[in-house]
Amino acid sequence: MSENCNSDCGSCKQDCAIRKEPQNEKSRIKKMIGIVSGKGGVGKSIVTSMLASGMNKRCHQTAILDADITGPARAKAFNLKGISETDGDFIVPHISSEGVKVMSLNLLMENETDPVVWRGPIIAGTVKQFYTEVAWGDVDYMFVDMPPGTGDVPLTVYQSLPLDGVIIVTTPQELVGMIVEKAVKMAFSMNIPVLGIVENMSYFVCPDCKKAHSIFGESRIEDIASKYGVDTFAKLPVDSRFAKACDTGNIEALKVPELDALLDKLERL
Repeated sequence: MSENCNSDCGSCKQDCAIRKEPQNEKSRIKKMIGIVSGKGGVGKSIVTSMLASGMNKRCHQTAILDADITGPARAKAFNLKGISETDGDFIVPHISSEGVKVMSLNLLMENETDPVVWRGPIIAGTVKQFYTEVAWGDVDYMFVDMPPGTGDVPLTVYQSLPLDGVIIVTTPQELVGMIVEKAVKMAFSMNIPVLGIVENMSYFVCPDCKKAHSIFGESRIEDIASKYGVDTFAKLPVDSRFAKACDTGNIEALKVPELDALLDKLERL
């Protein structure tokens, strides 16, 4: 803790251990990775699911904490249904068919289509509860699917959870490239390493001519990565298989070799 601490963590950028929420006695989480984006609609949640599934396929015990409280989607991607139970003291996460542990607000609601009309402090408190009041057990890699932007909940995650780094998801458009730089700068300002950048919908491969077309604009990921010293990035194509797998709850059936370099880097943490 800084000698000049005024106890106002909400406006502080120091990485003080006193701010981090303690793990409960039924959770042993080794590495925690935040998946962030500067804006919505870039595919952050599906990338989170792909990364978690990929690490699970490499025989690591993997979990997803869905911090996108007002737009939870992880349960559907992994075909998880029903309300989470408790062991008497803590909430028990759902487990996918291949062993990925998931905690999402939809798994606590009677009707998954009901809107979450909560103010920021309640949402932020729920995110912290998903970390402290869930019996996660042994987890090698936990992926935190964060809401888009640089607002209240991302700030809460940065300040309250012991992140080992973040992966930023973007798309090729010039506007999105500008916004993703805000996300990079926010991570740096909170002393959180940026482990990699994923450019989703980077190109489309025509099934007839087999050529790659940049239908959403030319890629800028190399420029952004170089500018901020990020040495690992991935480009994901526009592929209907991705959306179908997510919609049908078969995300774990996907093989996404484009993410292998990022998965390799996570294994070296």
